[in-house]
Amino acid sequence: MRTGRANRRQFMAMAGAAALIGSGRFSAASAQAGYDLVIKGGRVIDPAAGVDTLSDLAISGGRIAAIHPEIVPGAARVLDAEGKLVVPGLIDIHTHGTIDPTSAALMLADGVTGWIEAGWQGAETVEQGIAALQDVPQKAGLLLNIGRKGVTIGTGETKDLDLADVEAARAAIAANREYVVGVKARLSQSITSDHDLEVLRRAIAATEPFGIPVMIHMGATHSPLGALLDLMRPGDIVTHIFAPPPHAIVDDAGMIIPEARAARERGVIFDWGHGTREHVVWDIAQAAVDQGFLPDTLSSDWTVSGFEAGLVAMPTVMSGALSLGIELNDVIAMATCNAAAAFPLFEGLGTLAEGSSADVAVMELHEGEFEFGDTQGTMRAAVQRLANHATVLRGEIVVPDHF
Repeated sequence: MRTGRANRRQFMAMAGAAALIGSGRFSAASAQAGYDLVIKGGRVIDPAAGVDTLSDLAISGGRIAAIHPEIVPGAARVLDAEGKLVVPGLIDIHTHGTIDPTSAALMLADGVTGWIEAGWQGAETVEQGIAALQDVPQKAGLLLNIGRKGVTIGTGETKDLDLADVEAARAAIAANREYVVGVKARLSQSITSDHDLEVLRRAIAATEPFGIPVMIHMGATHSPLGALLDLMRPGDIVTHIFAPPPHAIVDDAGMIIPEARAARERGVIFDWGHGTREHVVWDIAQAAVDQGFLPDTLSSDWTVSGFEAGLVAMPTVMSGALSLGIELNDVIAMATCNAAAAFPLFEGLGTLAEGSSADVAVMELHEGEFEFGDTQGTMRAAVQRLANHATVLRGEIVVPDHF
């Protein structure tokens, strides 16, 4: 299925594609070049530069050195990618990777070379999240929960409106600008009670001195989704966009609500956010895709328990998107250049352009009979499945570690 929408949703990442190719940044490789690693024979897909070709890819000094149909590796290590996809390292903008020390390695094994902790910690607990980020190999940042105690399962972090503390959030952001890249507001009624609009206003107020975005968790809100979307600014992010009613992204007739289209037009970003707690429903996702309302970004809402349940690995989320009829190149864009464009933290990532950081996922696209679950337990039949084969981080093969 081709909608054309995904190309427009690659934000500014596509702006220089023709210039990159015409200027020779994907030019012929010299056999005498001193490469460290050559990835041989794969289908190189870089949506940021409009590249989809069978080529070799050379890496030197931790950066992409060349893409060319035939690169002589010389003394370089060789990673055989024949029959596989060679894509930019995946970027997952909605995870909870700071709450389990095994998360970063598990995500890396699935090709994730950049990720965002999406709001587990608030102003009172932010140091815990930052301590976890300091130990991970990937580039990673943190969204601060507007509830100053962070996520409080079962009680709701902003049912007490006083916990949506703008001054505490601003102080925490100011003290940790290297790591805090935005603010998260979880807006389900079980979390905010009946004051979701005010919680969102406070989250926005917390970000304003810093020019950083707000990400909202939608689904089962007190207020209609349209009222929440009307408050959002260019660059703000809506996650769990295929959550079920009440207040879904589609109306009772299954049509995309007009406020969602208006928000997209003014630059609000719409993110998949798979998760495990009724955040994605296949019927709503298919209805949205059929109307040309594709996600801008794919994300997992990572937890180790969700990974073990087979729901939240990025290749699995990407496979689910393929099952809806979204084209492969668009799916890769959503998980790479589109995600990179959402946060300045990832500037220069999400691409295989010459000179960029050599973060690469070598993936397999399997054909067969598969099933993928939504978060209500509904299984969806599919004929393709993506799996990660190898991960290169800053020019080093880190998965498999025995290579």
